Amino acid sequence: MIDLYYWTTPNGHKISLFLEEAGMPYKVHPINIGQGEQFKPEFLKIAPNNRIPAIVDHEPADGGEPISLFESGAILLYLAEKTGQFIPEDLRGRQEVLQWLFWQMGGLGPMAGQNHHFSRFAPEKIPYAIKRYVEETARLYGVLDRRLADREFVAGNEYSIADMAIYPWTVSHQWQSQHLEDFPNVQRWFNRIKERPATVKAYALVDKINPPKP
Repeated sequence: MIDLYYWTTPNGHKISLFLEEAGMPYKVHPINIGQGEQFKPEFLKIAPNNRIPAIVDHEPADGGEPISLFESGAILLYLAEKTGQFIPEDLRGRQEVLQWLFWQMGGLGPMAGQNHHFSRFAPEKIPYAIKRYVEETARLYGVLDRRLADREFVAGNEYSIADMAIYPWTVSHQWQSQHLEDFPNVQRWFNRIKERPATVKAYALVDKINPPKP
């Protein structure tokens, strides 16, 4: 059993995507970041950076005490290694996946996150900041589009944790002032992942935990 400390954000969706794809039993512990629950002492013991997601694995591979992890990329890699799924065993294939996992962690996620902030949530609209992050997001979509020109998924023809990391950040492409029709390879990839049964189940958590407000 995996305890998943989760909220309905792109980083939260990464882990629910994996757990649903792998068919792993898990229990969701909602952490309402709008109400500051990420700062509660009991959550900080698991996630000292006060960010979701985090997990506790009650059956680690070494047979020892439960292990807790924070940071979505680290969690994806841990779960992939634990299950032997969604990351290749061969050296070259593994490095392909890891490159694109870290591309998301260091590029698309932070840039799209700043895009969301300055375009939608900042109390003061700063044209320079909006332009900077919209354009950088577009550049990254272009990188992804070129990558997908000759392959089904980011690291090749097999779905991997790299795709699970990237996909949730493209779901909110409209917030980012991006149009998928401008990136046809991304659009094809996006639609293919969106239709996966595990994706549908993972995103159904939104309606249970944080349904859209009128």
